[in-house]
Amino acid sequence: MLRRRKGSETKKASNSELQIGGDDEKKGRDRDEKSRKSRLEEEREKKPKKWSCVDSCCWLIGCICSVWWFLLFLYNAMPASFPQYVTEAITGPLPDPPGVKLQKEGLQVKHPVVFVPGIVTGGLELWEGHQCAEGLFRKRLWGGTFGEVYKRPLCWVEHMSLDNETGLDPPGIRVRPVSGLVAADYFAPGYFVWAVLIANLARLGYEEKNMYMAAYDWRSSFQSTEVRDQTLSRMKSNIELMVATSGRKVVVIPHSMGVLYFLHFMKWVEASTPMGGGGGPDWCAKHIKAVMNIGGPFLGVPKAVSGLFSAEAKDIAVARGIAPGVLDMDVFGLQTFQHVMRMTRTWDSTMSMIPKGGDTIWGGLDWSPEEGYECILKKMKNNDTQMVGQTVKGISGYTKHVHYGRIISFGKDVAETHSSEIKRTDFRDAVKGNNLANKTSCDVWTEYHDMGMEGIKAVADFKVYTAGSLLNLLHFVAPKMMKRGSAHFSYGIADNLDDKKYEHYRYWSNPLETKLPNAPDMEIFSMYGVGIPTERAYVYKLSSGAECYIPFQIDTSADGGHDCTCLKGGVFSVDGDETVPILSAGFMAAKGWRGKTRFNPSGIRTYIREYNHAPPANLLEGRGTQSGAHV
Repeated sequence: MLRRRKGSETKKASNSELQIGGDDEKKGRDRDEKSRKSRLEEEREKKPKKWSCVDSCCWLIGCICSVWWFLLFLYNAMPASFPQYVTEAITGPLPDPPGVKLQKEGLQVKHPVVFVPGIVTGGLELWEGHQCAEGLFRKRLWGGTFGEVYKRPLCWVEHMSLDNETGLDPPGIRVRPVSGLVAADYFAPGYFVWAVLIANLARLGYEEKNMYMAAYDWRSSFQSTEVRDQTLSRMKSNIELMVATSGRKVVVIPHSMGVLYFLHFMKWVEASTPMGGGGGPDWCAKHIKAVMNIGGPFLGVPKAVSGLFSAEAKDIAVARGIAPGVLDMDVFGLQTFQHVMRMTRTWDSTMSMIPKGGDTIWGGLDWSPEEGYECILKKMKNNDTQMVGQTVKGISGYTKHVHYGRIISFGKDVAETHSSEIKRTDFRDAVKGNNLANKTSCDVWTEYHDMGMEGIKAVADFKVYTAGSLLNLLHFVAPKMMKRGSAHFSYGIADNLDDKKYEHYRYWSNPLETKLPNAPDMEIFSMYGVGIPTERAYVYKLSSGAECYIPFQIDTSADGGHDCTCLKGGVFSVDGDETVPILSAGFMAAKGWRGKTRFNPSGIRTYIREYNHAPPANLLEGRGTQSGAHV
């Protein structure tokens, strides 16, 4: 037994030794594994980490969202008076708004007010559309955020265009003006139009019952807004209601193209039905106290010509000069300018702003009403009452002769040469005809493609266009547009205003071909800004782009230098409010309507108020309180 026990003990001992040896071996393997892992980790740390684009994008988006939500939290958490406190700490105490000042002076609500917005500023919403506009019922296509422009641009262009034959709704599309004061209080978030004026009137006690926004579809011709939407009838009814409930006549405040629209209304409301509103010859005398026109383009604007001719103006031309070819590139297969031109040429209202009066008003090849105008090099400082800038004459000792009557010139040399030295070929004899090699390469077909190279070259060979020949030019390059426009607008000067033909509505928005109402107690104010270079004439060139592009462009290389600062980037400028030259904004009130004239037989009193432009002192002032700009 002892032997057996000893044997078992010996066996146990040997087993325990084996177990100990196995444990040691296992521990050794564990140590080797750990050391191997540590070496791998060290190697990984030495190697640069792989960072994918997805990681970068996610990190960037996360940071932007985090900062955005944090700033949004701070904005909502701060007291309402904090922004005003910061502004006052930087600029000093803010002056009282005009409404508060007038309230302290004891002014109260008296005459009801009617606002008439201009082109572009009124909101438009969708009531019926094609399949691509699914989900946009009663959403704004114009005004607001303009989100649909970026999401579905071709669909947006399709729905914002009118019918090119009738000037009315295309089949299956109904876009209508937004109603109420919200129609034109803000053009876009944070960019006010009528909002500040409405707010100041509200401080005096005004409200919606005695304020009315006469919103209309600014794309349509003036008479078409009545035919399709009865807009003129609605304005008549609302004015009659406000006069009846308040016992006082209304004050009408039109802006920009709204000035021409209301001029049309005053003739329409007195004309007999069915063409007019049937109000009778004394309607305006009974219902209107005053018309306060703001920045009115009574005689048109040259800017409208460049927009219709080449879908561009000064700002577009400058952008092209800074980045040549960028604006003309096909972005995602879309030829932007061609789409813009095709859309805007269906907006009949733009033709109401073609210069009126021809060469008699705007000048000929060798003369213009702005003869001797001296271009201002510096704008006046804020709160100054006198112009502090020097003029070209003060620097160089003379003013270079500028031919402002040449609204379009092909080449800088043509714009400056005496008319006797210019050789011209009549473009109207040219034979039109399409000669594009590949029609399918054009994303959108414009009327320039139908003209062919012979027609395009003939336009350039005519060299110079004045206000008198511009109508022939537009009839040649855009016959469908001008056919509609000629049915709704006229651009001449009446020889005999008693002629029966001037009873037609196509003459009603032209102050040179119509009489003011028989309302001797009514007042007309013409208020506009001055001191800002305003487009007056253009230097053009033939485009070297592809055959599908618009063949004419403003020549941004044309510059007057020190001898003529009126010419910058292919655009001749005169004094005005940046959109409307003084000639158009002030001539009728200063001359045509002053006293008893054939255009003002009842002797309505007219007043002019010119506001010198002063830029804001800092960014916190926004547009500034003394801006003379058109907007």
